[in-house]
Amino acid sequence: MGDIQWGTLIPILIYFILMYVIGFYASSLNKKASLKKGSTGDAYIGEHLTGGRDTGGFVLAMTMVATYLSAGSFIGGPGTAYTHGLAWVFLAMAQMPTGYFTLSVLGKKFAIISRKVNANSITDFLKARYNSHTVYIIASLSIVFFLTAAMAAQLIGAARLLQGSTGLTYTTSLLFFAITVIVHTAVGGFKGVTLNDTLQGVVMTISTMALLVMTVIKGGGVANVIQTMKGINPGTISPYGVTEGFMTIPWVTSFWILVGFAVVGLPAISQRAMSYKDTKSLKAGIKYGTVVSLVLLLGMHLVGAMGITLVSGIESGDLVVPTLSTMLFSPVLAGIILAGPLAAVMSTLDSQLLVVVGSIVSDLTVNYIKPDLKHDMKKTRMLFNVGTFVVGASIIYIAMDPPELMVWLNLFASAGQISTFLWPTILGLYWKRANKQGAIASMVSGIGVYMFCNYFWPRPFGFHPITLSVAVSLLGFVAVTYMFEKPSDELVEKFWGI
Repeated sequence: MGDIQWGTLIPILIYFILMYVIGFYASSLNKKASLKKGSTGDAYIGEHLTGGRDTGGFVLAMTMVATYLSAGSFIGGPGTAYTHGLAWVFLAMAQMPTGYFTLSVLGKKFAIISRKVNANSITDFLKARYNSHTVYIIASLSIVFFLTAAMAAQLIGAARLLQGSTGLTYTTSLLFFAITVIVHTAVGGFKGVTLNDTLQGVVMTISTMALLVMTVIKGGGVANVIQTMKGINPGTISPYGVTEGFMTIPWVTSFWILVGFAVVGLPAISQRAMSYKDTKSLKAGIKYGTVVSLVLLLGMHLVGAMGITLVSGIESGDLVVPTLSTMLFSPVLAGIILAGPLAAVMSTLDSQLLVVVGSIVSDLTVNYIKPDLKHDMKKTRMLFNVGTFVVGASIIYIAMDPPELMVWLNLFASAGQISTFLWPTILGLYWKRANKQGAIASMVSGIGVYMFCNYFWPRPFGFHPITLSVAVSLLGFVAVTYMFEKPSDELVEKFWGI
C-alpha cells in the first residue's frame, strides 16, 4: 500500500463518485419518462437506448466526440505516436471530421426515419429497412463480437493509465475502473451516458491543453523539442515514420477510410445521429464536434510524440501519458489531469457497453426469445441490468491478458464494425433499390474479407485490410441487389413517402 500515490488517486476517486451520482440521477429521469409513456418495456427501451431523442447541440457534440475519441485517442494513440513519431500524429488527424462525417452523411434523414419506424438502434433501423431477420441477426452478432473486443481495448487502456499513475496493480486498476463504468451504465442508460459524456468532454479538453502546454514548456519550446526528437531518432520527425516502409501512401490512405469517412459505420457513433432534438441541435453538434475533435486529437498525439524527449525506459508506449502526467504535475494536479484520458475511455466504453447490451436484450432477447417483455417495464429494466453486468464481467476477463499496444485491438474492432455496417446503413438510407439480399451479401463479404486479411494478408496491395473489405462489400451489395427484385412499394413509401 505504501507505493500507492494517494495524492493522484484521491481526485480520480472523487471524479468516479461523480459518475455514480450522474448515473443514478439519470436513472430517475429515465424512470419518470418511461412512466409518462405507459410503463411498458418498449417505453423503457426507448429511454434507455436513445434518451427520448431530445439531445441538444452542445451535448450532441460532446457525446459524439467523447464516444469516438477513446482509449485509442488518449492512451493507445499517444503511445503509438511515442513509438513512431510525428508521422502517427498526421495519421491520427484523419479522425478529426468524425462528428462532421457522421452527422452530415446520416443527418436529418436518419433521425426522421428512425423516429418513423421507432428504431432505437442501428439494428432496429436495418431490420425495418430490409425487413430481414438474417440482416438483423448478423448485425446483432457482429456488434456483440467486435464491440466486445473494442471494450476490452478500452479497459486495457484505462487500467494501464491508472497503473502507471497511481501505483495500483494492473488487476486492481482494471476492476476499479470497470465496476464504475458498468454500474453507471446499467442504472443511467443513454441519458446517463450523454450527461457523463458532456462533463467528460469538457474535462478531456482542459486536460489535453494542460498536458500539451507543460510538455512544450518542459521541453524548452517547440523548436527545441523538435531538435531533441531529431537527435534521438530522425525518423520521429519524418512523415514516413521511424520504421522504414511503415507509413506508405496506400497505408495512410487506408487510415483516412478506417478512422475518417467510414466511422459512419460504427453503431455507437451512428446511434448518436438518432438522438438529437432538432435541426438547430444537429448543426451545432457538427460545429462544436469538429472543433473539439481537432483540439483533442492534435493535442494528445503531439503530447505522445514529444514525450520521447522527456520519458524513456517505459515498458509500453501506452504508459507515456500517465508517466508525463505524474512527471509534469504535482500529485493532486496529476490526478485531475488524468481524469481527462480516463473520461475519454469511460465515455467510449459506456457507449459501447450500452450498444452491446441493447443488441443482446432488445434486438435478440425481446424480439426473438421473450417478446412479452415489451409490455413489462420492470422485467425489461432488470434484464438490461443483468445483461450489463454479464457483458461487463466478460470484457474484464478478456482484458486480464492485454496486448503490448492496445491501439491495434481497438482498430481491429472498429474495422470489423465498419465492414459490417457501412454500406447497409448508407445505401439503405439513400438508395431505394437496395434490398435485403444485397445487404446480406455486403455484410458477409465485408466481414469475411476483413477477417481473412487480418490474419493472412495484413497489407493487401499495401493497404490496410479495411480498404479491400469496404470495396468488396460495396461491390457485393450492388451486384447481388440487381440479381433480385426491388423492395416492395410499401417499404419504399414508408422510407421515402412516395
